[in-house]
Amino acid sequence: MAIRADLLLTHEFPDARQSYTKRDAILYALGAGLGADPTDPADLPFLLEDRLRVLPTYAVTLGSPGLWIRAPEFGVDFPKLVHYEQATAFHAPIPPEAEVISRARVASVTDRGPGRGAVVVVERKISDAAKGTPYCTLRQTLLLRGDGGFGGGPPAHSPSIIPDREPDAVATFAVDPRAALIYRLSGDWNPLHADPEAAKRAGFDRPILHGLASYAVAGVAVARALGASPAALSALACRFTGIVFPGDVLSFRIWRDASAATFQAFVGDRKALDQGFASFGGLD
Repeated sequence: MAIRADLLLTHEFPDARQSYTKRDAILYALGAGLGADPTDPADLPFLLEDRLRVLPTYAVTLGSPGLWIRAPEFGVDFPKLVHYEQATAFHAPIPPEAEVISRARVASVTDRGPGRGAVVVVERKISDAAKGTPYCTLRQTLLLRGDGGFGGGPPAHSPSIIPDREPDAVATFAVDPRAALIYRLSGDWNPLHADPEAAKRAGFDRPILHGLASYAVAGVAVARALGASPAALSALACRFTGIVFPGDVLSFRIWRDASAATFQAFVGDRKALDQGFASFGGLD
């Protein structure tokens, strides 16, 4: 069955409500790698309930529509789907505990051509259920590797945002060997990230780190390399270009631009994150 772009574009998502507590926000921060030094004064505000601040990237775990695209009527070759890019604009600080509403829509479906896949962009807006405060807007880009050539329009050309010069800053971040086991407790239960046998069936010799865990690490590492608090993030985007394993060391190359930065991340010579962008808009 061929992909049904028309059904994807008209799909109506139910509003998703989710309540979370301080414990959930702290668990997310641990999954993002904070607390490796349990006395680090920069980490403790994200880990102690009596002064808790929430990492802005925690928003990506809230109000997820789940595996909706797996429904057979869409005709998607689901095993070949990959999370290609993630971008979030943060509008207001996320409180330590709240009930939120997530409203999703399919923003676009484009065709890269036969053998090159289709691209689906899903937009999610998350707001406070009681007050209506908008917390963030997320854009999740999915690459459907088995569904190109359906006759749709091509995606817009996006030139590289990475400067052609040496980076202004570099930073390393050691991923905890237990990171995937902790991060999955924030809602992504895919056994690929926890079960060695599931990882082997997918072609990996051991479980891999969630892409969104690497995204969380990027928010922390880039902010601190630029002398900012991760809580000050006003936007964060990147493309997932390579696998990261728990226990890897991510090396970030960062280019400054006023209150923003572009970045890449590598594991050795392997590029893991590309086309990264972070801005800091005074949310701290």
